[in-house]
Amino acid sequence: MKQRAYRSPVAVRWIGIVSALAFIVAGAASVLPVAYGSSQAGPSVFEVPATTKSFADVVEMVSPAVVAISISKQAAALPASAFPRHGGQGSPFDDFFDRFFDAPGMAPPNSSPVQALGSGFLVEKSGYIVTNNHVVDGADSIRVLFQDGRELEASLVGTDPKTDLALLKVETQDSLPALAFGDSDHARVGDWVLAIGNPFGLGGSATAGIISARGRDIRSGPYDDYLQIDAPINSGNSGGPVFNADGEVIGVNTAIYSPNGGNVGIGFAIPSKQVQTIVAELKTSGVVHRGWLGVQIQDIDTALAASLGLDESTGALIADVIADSPAAKSDLQIGDVIMQFGADKIASAKALSIAVANTDPAIKVPVKILRDGKNKTIQVKLGESELATANVSGGTGKSNAVGGDLGLGLSNLTDNERQQLGLPNDYPGVIIRKVDPSSSAASQGLRPGDVISRVGSTTVHNVAEASAAIGKAKKTGKSAALLVRRRDGQQYVSVAFS
Repeated sequence: MKQRAYRSPVAVRWIGIVSALAFIVAGAASVLPVAYGSSQAGPSVFEVPATTKSFADVVEMVSPAVVAISISKQAAALPASAFPRHGGQGSPFDDFFDRFFDAPGMAPPNSSPVQALGSGFLVEKSGYIVTNNHVVDGADSIRVLFQDGRELEASLVGTDPKTDLALLKVETQDSLPALAFGDSDHARVGDWVLAIGNPFGLGGSATAGIISARGRDIRSGPYDDYLQIDAPINSGNSGGPVFNADGEVIGVNTAIYSPNGGNVGIGFAIPSKQVQTIVAELKTSGVVHRGWLGVQIQDIDTALAASLGLDESTGALIADVIADSPAAKSDLQIGDVIMQFGADKIASAKALSIAVANTDPAIKVPVKILRDGKNKTIQVKLGESELATANVSGGTGKSNAVGGDLGLGLSNLTDNERQQLGLPNDYPGVIIRKVDPSSSAASQGLRPGDVISRVGSTTVHNVAEASAAIGKAKKTGKSAALLVRRRDGQQYVSVAFS
């Protein structure tokens, strides 16, 4: 993940990105019955709270452990591209960045000092503080401002750009407050949450809202699994905590989506479960070591699930296995559906990515798979992920292949074509020559030049084998699952029979 520090008076990750936030639940002291469709009061399924508790008690309890963070550094002129993007070219947030970060005059002048402000919170009384990586990235000095007016110099313990987290440490003989983590897995859409931070450098400010979505992937990194928050948050809130009704931290503000430069009620927070894992490793070693499986995977949509004989669209489908990887050495195969990794049930490709990353490298993990309709458990000894290695990639099938019944014209794959396509000499498959524009294959995005190497779990080396496998698939279902390769990637795609 690239640098995410903001070079504005108030640092925050706009996504427009700035931060995510939240708010807290209030109990009802009493309720009044409300009757509809009648002039006479009576029993109703609707009940309206008569009074609502204030959030003041929670704010008073947690605020002393929420801090403002000020960084300073000397910076040369930065090109517009140095400002953080989320998802790269083609991201739905490109328009925002083009208008607000790539505009003329956004880069600071040569050698001008950069001051930036963000938020953070104490997680241990010994002085450990959590914030965002983009808040402190490249800082020459970091100062922490407490609610009671104290200001202390902080040292950087470690950072994890992939999740945008950083751990700081302050040294003092004074007593420090600390916050407790809650379980973000139990946070539900509709729960009230409270956020406290340092918007625009104004100091401790509280805002409230609800969790509006879970599991958001905004393409800011390989491990996005954000809580989406409906609450007013702004520049300077980055790194601040999101609390549940009990005053427990269930998230860390990291970004907002803003088409107009201000808060529009769509913010994103890193779940506390992920934060705790990262913080523990940063405290121990200053860096994060992640497990590496060595597979390319994809999500399973309804059509693909039917093609594979699955009752529901769950699990992660292996579309490719990297040579000499832990997966290859453990007998995981193309076409396997990973249903559980260790103790984690796998509902999607992203879920597997996070589960693998959160597992210590070089240990053996039981992996439950579905292969040819049968359940199987394979012991996999993980490796360690490297920044340049794309060990897991998600996505739903958008390519397809095979035979007249599928609207495809196929031919055998020649050695010359393998060489042109950069494929190994022994790579199996047939090549698509023609696609019927009215077919399911066309609607799925298949095109001439795509290579089909498998139909379901059957490897095909020529047109005859492909036709036989397609015919077999037609007898058992309404679609065929095709393993399609295009350039350097491959994935399964479900194509309906005509």
